[in-house]
Amino acid sequence: MRPLSLSAIVLTLFLALPGVAPLAAQLPPYGGAHEFVEDLAQRREATARALGADTVLILWSAPRRVYSADTDYEYRQESNLLYLTGFDEPDTALVLVPGPEGHREFLFVRAKDPFEELWNGPIPSIEEVSARTGIEQVFPQDGTEAFDAFFRGWLGEADETDASQAARAGRSVAPRPGTPVRLMVLGGPPVDLDDVRQREWVTALAGRRPQTTIADARPILQRLRRVKTPYEQRVMRRSVEIAAEAHIEGMKVTRPGRWEYEVEAAIEAHFLRSGAMSWGYPSIVGSGPNATVLHYVKSTRQMQDGELLLVDAGASFQGLTGDVTRTWPVNGRFSPEQRDIYEIVLAALEAGIAAAVPGGTVTAITDAVREQLWRGLLRIGLVVDTDSARNRRAQLDLWFPHGPVHGIGIDVHEPVGELTPGVTFVVEPGIYVRPERLALLGDDPELAAIADRIRPAVARYAGIGVRIEDSLLMTPAGPEIMSAKAPKTVEAIEAIVGTGP
Repeated sequence: MRPLSLSAIVLTLFLALPGVAPLAAQLPPYGGAHEFVEDLAQRREATARALGADTVLILWSAPRRVYSADTDYEYRQESNLLYLTGFDEPDTALVLVPGPEGHREFLFVRAKDPFEELWNGPIPSIEEVSARTGIEQVFPQDGTEAFDAFFRGWLGEADETDASQAARAGRSVAPRPGTPVRLMVLGGPPVDLDDVRQREWVTALAGRRPQTTIADARPILQRLRRVKTPYEQRVMRRSVEIAAEAHIEGMKVTRPGRWEYEVEAAIEAHFLRSGAMSWGYPSIVGSGPNATVLHYVKSTRQMQDGELLLVDAGASFQGLTGDVTRTWPVNGRFSPEQRDIYEIVLAALEAGIAAAVPGGTVTAITDAVREQLWRGLLRIGLVVDTDSARNRRAQLDLWFPHGPVHGIGIDVHEPVGELTPGVTFVVEPGIYVRPERLALLGDDPELAAIADRIRPAVARYAGIGVRIEDSLLMTPAGPEIMSAKAPKTVEAIEAIVGTGP
């Protein structure tokens, strides 16, 4: 039997106290708090190994963002910090220091503040933070004083008279004089003033110690996050299952004369009833012409008889998000033209899933999807045959203007790479017939002639938008369709739409 870590013992004792319920910043982790904490520890250990010796990883929490005046948006943690700590509180920083005898980890958090807690709820104690994250060295602070003291100790600027626990912790992992050290932080263009200030701080820190450089930690973290742990796979399955069930609820309440927002309300109510405390991305609920808008999020149109409704909605459950899209007829029956487009897209989805194999590539899926779409569009006259690869690509891009594959996880759009077992991803073909896109073929005589030839078919299918998207988990045996519960055959959809209250 594997011995319990100190953090696991603290967690067990804490939850055993009379009147202590599971920690409430998120619902109890799927599979139990102990299993979640152990998984977080394994993620940090894998990160330390990937970083290598003589590095220091520094991650900051996301800032609070103002919605209006003195009202903030619902808080969303920075994804990489969430991946390594599971901690969803603002004003947090993680320092991870790999070493020859194992890594050391330090977490800096908000100190308890009765006034803040009166208005916004409890701030976790040091014991609660350790229980939730598995990190034993936690330093509360009112501002950045503990964080600053830690790095004074790390730099050797805090002498032995500095009684700060944080300074002593910094001294305990200080590099040997003359040793080259890399400070690992998130790279890429800064997105807000907090990013700018943090980078200025890191630059100044590196300037205070010879042979200290700054490197981007993002590629390493992306590579680690790409392959989900067995624990993450379980949570992801449930997240996608919730989304699939929500699509069924949306189908049930759809009927002519109702509004898009009524369908959105049914979907997102199911998220909450199922323990998914928010959506993973703003829900797309687009009827009629709105189904041809890739990221339509207003949900303000009244649905009409004879139209399609395209819904792209995913739940965030325990920090993990799937991505599911279904398209269905508002009145419960596909018209011949709608069915033509729908069955082409469904065939492309099935071809893409069939092309997904362990160790395979995104390119193979993309090629399979595009080839199947081309064949279907050729059959109904929305493209014409040509020996020119350029002209073929230009035609297909009119009606299918996006890629069919992306990764999913903590973020709804993540890198995919090789389809290693444990990778979670989507396949999402679509066709969006917007007649004005014919103008994109330009003045080239050959392309102009093609536009004239396909114009009658464009008029016939104008305004139809269909996307079908499944969330998948690659296993050693092939892709597991996590969103299989959401109906996608014509017959299954027509049997459900409009059957609810």
